[in-house]
Amino acid sequence: MNRTLSTKQQEELFSLLKVRFEKNVAGHKGLNWASIAERLEMAIPEKLWSLKEMEATGGEPDVVAYDKNTGEYIFYDCSAESPKARRSLCYDREALNSRKEHKPKNTALDLANEMGISLLNEEEYKFLQTIGEFDLKTSSWIETPDDIRKLGGAVFCDRRFGRVFLYHNGAESYYAGRGFRGKLVV
Repeated sequence: MNRTLSTKQQEELFSLLKVRFEKNVAGHKGLNWASIAERLEMAIPEKLWSLKEMEATGGEPDVVAYDKNTGEYIFYDCSAESPKARRSLCYDREALNSRKEHKPKNTALDLANEMGISLLNEEEYKFLQTIGEFDLKTSSWIETPDDIRKLGGAVFCDRRFGRVFLYHNGAESYYAGRGFRGKLVV
């Protein structure tokens, strides 16, 4: 699979990200687009491809932080609701294989891996909710701690009643209103 963008695709992606950055300037304190664009231009091609995949699946990726130690920018899916093209997925391959019937097309972990991104963990999900209000009607699988997963469970979050909630479910479950949010470090 070709994981590089053409010059035109790269220009379109940068333009889209710049517009989103400028639209949400209040959420980018201390960051400037010129520095982000410079970092993106230096990024390995697969990272840009992953950003494009985040966009193509409805994630609306945006910069949420800058790591001063590494010089890397951190992008999260910032769509209002869990990305539409990433819903109706059980948590992981083990869960999918355990289903006898009515199997979903894919899993959250497999699709994230295919896209070159990782699921948000609980701390990252809660941080996202300090930037805005997300998942008011949907929910998102998050990285599940090993001890929970070993017992057959998986965790997801949403925002209701002005608060962020963490829930559990069988990892094999899937719902039309549950997807996942991803993170990419560039």
